Amino acid sequence: MKKIVVLGGGESGTGAAILAKRAGLDVFLSDASAIKPQYKEMLDSREIRWEENGHTEEEILSADEIIKSPGIPDKVAIIQQAKEKGIPIISEIEFAGRYTRSKMICITGSNGKTTTTTLIHHIFREAGLDASLAGNIGKSLAFQVAEEPHAIYIVELSSFQLDNMYDFHAHTSILLNITPDHLDRYDYKIENYKNSKFRITQNQNPVDGFIYWIDDPLINQEIEYRFIRGQIGATICPFGDKDIDDGVINYDMSGTVFSIPIEELPIKGKHNVYNSMAAILAAKLEHIKDEVIYRALVSFQPVEHRLEPVAEINQVHYINDSKATNVNSCFYALESMKTPVVLILGGTDKGNDYTEIESLVKEKVHALVFLGVDNSKLHAFFDRKVASIADATSMKEAVEKATVFARPGDTVLLSPCCASFDLFKNYEDRGKQFKEYVHQLES
Repeated sequence: MKKIVVLGGGESGTGAAILAKRAGLDVFLSDASAIKPQYKEMLDSREIRWEENGHTEEEILSADEIIKSPGIPDKVAIIQQAKEKGIPIISEIEFAGRYTRSKMICITGSNGKTTTTTLIHHIFREAGLDASLAGNIGKSLAFQVAEEPHAIYIVELSSFQLDNMYDFHAHTSILLNITPDHLDRYDYKIENYKNSKFRITQNQNPVDGFIYWIDDPLINQEIEYRFIRGQIGATICPFGDKDIDDGVINYDMSGTVFSIPIEELPIKGKHNVYNSMAAILAAKLEHIKDEVIYRALVSFQPVEHRLEPVAEINQVHYINDSKATNVNSCFYALESMKTPVVLILGGTDKGNDYTEIESLVKEKVHALVFLGVDNSKLHAFFDRKVASIADATSMKEAVEKATVFARPGDTVLLSPCCASFDLFKNYEDRGKQFKEYVHQLES
């Protein structure tokens, strides 16, 4: 019997282990840290062997194949040992793809993945399609394939998930943008990160669609290179400023023109215009009626932690953009601001280059609050460029200092540019704490 070892006991790893068990394979799950109680219960109820707080090398290195959770970097010792032994290492998404023929609508990009994925799902559900969210949202794809199958999966994919995908086939692939992010996992080389993102197009053929932002220079450069070498097999569906005329999005596909005024979109900001355009194309490729697409677009609600309005207190607006974990995402947030800004940023730096937001900070931000364990890089870049700067080592302190800086008519914007792991469990924890302390200001 083929032996599968799953590394990582979170949502992805537990789902992969359950699917492996359902497929009749010998499966063992190992996590270097503690496994959450709900995942232990899921594993125990299905009689899946597991361990936590460390790896048993003999168990792991006797695997025929390893399924690695996306959060585990290749540099960890057990992965290096497995590679030396020639054990294949794949992702949960790759594994799940072997056991389903459902349609896969897959979305990646440095920014906008969650909003676009959720919007596409909303449109598809409005159209009455049996579509489910997967990947970085909701239940893992592997778990759903094993126990809750659907006809269509709308899959948000990070570069980490794409790295260990080889034969997986996306029927529609969407590449929203490429900006420097997670470079600490890619030897600080944008080329390596770019190659990871383009893995979403592998195994596609002419009946498949490849949707991409045509105004992104890194994407266009790579597409030209890959076309010459015959590496893109899908039918291309670009979107961009060419599809906007006098504030109206227009698409002429199959002889019909779909139009929607940008001002009618409930999600604001230029980046969300592009996210909406990608979602429209995905829906058009699925032959969803124009009136359904329009109705879904105007009824869509913003994603939590992404330019999420929290409160207005003493004529100051508070906005939670905790999901802005890279500089480009913060750029789009600042670009959408119409009032003077007090900006909260900081956290675990991933090789950030803050020059991208420098001009917007000088134009729109009059106070900065650096929220992190080590703010030295932020000080080195921003000191003397903004009138007021303060440091904070907790969200409570950050909200208090931002409120002191804020004047009536201002916006206090949490858009950190960085990962959250120095002070918080994840970006959701960071955003929820921001909202909690803001709401305390109301009492």
